[in-house]
Order: sequence, then C-alpha cells, then structure tokens
Amino acid sequence: MMRNTLLLIDAHAIIHRAFHALPDTLKAKDGTSTNAIYGFFLMILKVINDFNPNHIAVCFDTPKPTFRKKLYTQYQAKRPPMDNLLKAQIPIIKDLLDKGGITRVEREGFEADDVIGSIAKNLHNNFDQIYILTGDRDLLQLTDTKTSLIAPKKGVSDFYFFTPESVREKFGIQPSQIPDYKSLAGDSSDNYNTAKGIGPKTAQKLLQTYKTVENLLEKVDTVENPKWKEILITHKDNVLLFKKIATIVCDLDVSPPISSLAYAKFRDDIKPDLMRLELNSLVQKIFTSRGNTNKVIQQKTANDNDQISLF
Repeated sequence: MMRNTLLLIDAHAIIHRAFHALPDTLKAKDGTSTNAIYGFFLMILKVINDFNPNHIAVCFDTPKPTFRKKLYTQYQAKRPPMDNLLKAQIPIIKDLLDKGGITRVEREGFEADDVIGSIAKNLHNNFDQIYILTGDRDLLQLTDTKTSLIAPKKGVSDFYFFTPESVREKFGIQPSQIPDYKSLAGDSSDNYNTAKGIGPKTAQKLLQTYKTVENLLEKVDTVENPKWKEILITHKDNVLLFKKIATIVCDLDVSPPISSLAYAKFRDDIKPDLMRLELNSLVQKIFTSRGNTNKVIQQKTANDNDQISLF
C-alpha cells in the first residue's frame, strides 16, 4: 500500500536560500531575474524526487506584522531588508505554484512557521509521514515520530535530514525544548536579547536538569552556580518573553482540505511561463518521471566532523 505523505514547504526560507545559492546574473531576455525562481523549484523537485510525497502545501509569510513583532518591536530588527531582485521574484513564484496546481497557504499576523506547525498538528492523524522543508531550524521543535525536517546544507541539492533522535544526538536537547533553549542562549538572527552570560552549553546543561525554563525559574534558588542564578533572576521576564516568541503556534484554524493538497505532478499550465522565463531545463526536470535522481539527503549526527549551529 502506498504511504500517505505530506510535504510542507517554508516558502520564504527556501526562496531566500535559493537566491543566495545561485548567481543573480540568471535573467530572462526581458531582464527578469530568475535565480530564486530556478533555485526554489530545483530544491523542491529534489525533495519530491527523493521522498515522493503525494500531498504538498507551500506556506508563505505575509507583509503584515506578526504577533511576535507586537510582543517585541526589535524582533528580527537586525536582518537586512529583502533584496529588490529577490522581492520581485516572489510574486512570480506564487503565480507559478498556482499554475502548477500546488496549494499555497498563509495567514496574516503569523509566520509561515505557525502555518506549518498548525497544518502538521491539525492533519497529523491523516498522514503516515510529514516532511518539512525549511532553512529555519526553529521548526525542529515540530519533529516527532511522524514528522521530520529537511534543511538545506549548501547549494540547491544537498540537505540535512532531522528526526527527533538526530536532534537529541546533535544538540543535546529534546525537540520540544528548542524554544526553551533559544530563550536562554539567545538567537542573533532573530535579535533575541535574553539571558546575557548564558551560552549554548550552559543552556543545554540547565535544560537537561530542569527540562523547561518555567521549572528552572521556579527553582532558581537550587541553581548552584551563583553567576547563572543571578543572570536568571535578572533576566526572568526576558527569558519568559522570548520563549513565547520562539514557540511555534500550532493551534491556528488552518486545515486545507486534504484533497486540495493532493500531488501527482505539476499541471501543464506552468509550462508557458517557465518557457517565457527561459527556464527550459526546469521544464524538462519538472515533466520527466520522478525517482531518477540519486538521493543526496543526508541524516547528520553529532559525530560528524562538519558542525551545524542550531540557529
């Protein structure tokens, strides 16, 4: 019997990776930049060929400020503005997905992470396996016995593969503890100004003992290291705030009809636009039979020589 599988794609994270992985000199004759478009579709085709999902949803962020920005106005403040060449390709990608028959999902006021988390939870019992394609390690908190994460390693065809076991082995914490970890160790990419003085190793050690930051703060008097205790007491409010910000929302009312997510192949309607963009090789890749590529998805463990940072 064929397994019922769902692929959830974190669109902006993958588009961003694609844009920076390929030269911005890739353009159509009319001057339209195509590096993000080309790289994005190459990446999702690679994952489709390797994992053969029969349901797909592509989740997007929206321009409207999220609840995280309202809780903390400096959230992600250090990230540079989106490159105009990248920004111009996003509407084209959305249109191509629509014409290709791939479902898009978004929710104003929430990130794609939250949409992915909610779909994964709401449809959890409907699938044998759920794959999440993203460049955002925050989504590791969603991994469980049925949910795995695929993250770009380099280029557009080399990936890491994470299960709960590999998360525990690599990072020394449970997937569910990732928001606790971030609230203690911080995350420069999201501009978390949390418990300064507590780094990754200390955060891991504290969580191995206390499990959650709520329990840690409740029992802060039992923390033996006086420096750590002082930091935790001083930054208690920040730690709790950033755990809330780091926790992916999984209870949104987002449950697309399963029939709308069904995937067998791209619709032919996508061809003319790809040809107009002079992405002829992409047309060939999309409309050739699946399963002909060699698998390069790799599950990385804590013993690998190449190191991956958690965020």
